[in-house]
Amino acid sequence: MLTAVYADVREMIAEQIEYRELLYQMTMRDLRLRYKQTVMGFGWAIFMPLINTAVFSVIFTKVAPIPTPVPYPLFAYCGLLAWNFFSMSLKFAVNSLTSNATLVSKVYFPREIFPFTAIIVSLVDFAVASIILIAMMIWYHVPITAAVLFLPVVVSVHIVFTSAIALILAMGNLFYRDVKYLFELVITVWMFATSVVYPATMVHGRLGLLMRLNPMTVIIDAYRDVILYGTLPDPVPFTYAVIASLALCAASWLVFHRAEFRFAESI
Repeated sequence: MLTAVYADVREMIAEQIEYRELLYQMTMRDLRLRYKQTVMGFGWAIFMPLINTAVFSVIFTKVAPIPTPVPYPLFAYCGLLAWNFFSMSLKFAVNSLTSNATLVSKVYFPREIFPFTAIIVSLVDFAVASIILIAMMIWYHVPITAAVLFLPVVVSVHIVFTSAIALILAMGNLFYRDVKYLFELVITVWMFATSVVYPATMVHGRLGLLMRLNPMTVIIDAYRDVILYGTLPDPVPFTYAVIASLALCAASWLVFHRAEFRFAESI
């Protein structure tokens, strides 16, 4: 059993190395297609989190004020920036196999390239939108500290967890087409079950415990810790998020890889 798993893992990694040029080309293709014939281009990557930040800032500073360690617009934008990367990656990943039916059924290459491409394209948007976060930190006089050196670790965990969910969704939607409809509902509920626009410490009891067990809450809190608060993430929940992300990604990738032979007949 372990020998078979080890062989599969070696094969998956070797395929990604072998087809790395294809991953690059498909990423460039999707980047061009996403903003083709749009006036704002990459401006859409900035526009959406800004609009959401403005809306939630009105709600949580004027209508129902909540205390945050930094000015609320900065708190909200940081959370929405990380969340948008996650949600947009999944939004494009869920249809990534079904929208490339000809390639999936006719040509052989590792099919996980499709959801991975969706994640990389969304990561570019994430990097572009981060410029506004830096500008807001300057505006609100929030300094960058040495803790930001831990940011690549946080981003890496975020990518691993996103990859795990993206693989599950892409494969699930291929076999059961109503997954893409359920996804829209689940991702909305998931956002409000995560500390995106309000601190997790505000929620108590069992609901608060479930919220803190949500890996995305830990990841978004880690972004705020290293970028806004100048501290390292709490080691206990962050270690849990790392282990959960790695385990889920390994399991979903392995299941995805072993189910590939059924993809063509399900297109």
